[in-house]
Amino acid sequence: MAHWLMKSEPEVYGIAHLEAEGTTLWDGIRNYQARNFMRAMKVGDRAFFYHSNATPPGIVGLMEVVETGLIDPSQFDPGSKYFDPKASAEAPRWDCVRLRYRRTFGRLLSLEELREQFDAESLPVVRRGNRLSILPVEEASALRIYALLGETP
Repeated sequence: MAHWLMKSEPEVYGIAHLEAEGTTLWDGIRNYQARNFMRAMKVGDRAFFYHSNATPPGIVGLMEVVETGLIDPSQFDPGSKYFDPKASAEAPRWDCVRLRYRRTFGRLLSLEELREQFDAESLPVVRRGNRLSILPVEEASALRIYALLGETP
């Protein structure tokens, strides 16, 4: 089981939305590196839900990958802000995964706290200027995140 960190703005789609829905397609990713990270995901992997563009930003919950290799339907929708005119049903460009809500943590683990505990090599989200919405999390770092939150994997 691998761990990932996946960012979303809480007003756009936050942990409360996922909790209410139970599962979601993580669609709208339009960065090739983030897309490739999604392509590397396996069913059963865990993802830390990170609220970005929030005060303060940080890890708020946990998700589980339940389906991989899905075609992102928003790329074909001309009314979507994620529409890609170069994508076609015969040659889709963007993928997504389905995630299941696991839990909301008892507290937020802020970016400031993460920067105090990790360097950019062990947890890339702390790197200044990092804009990727999906990042891998090394096993040792994932275990440390759980410990800092007083949670179990």
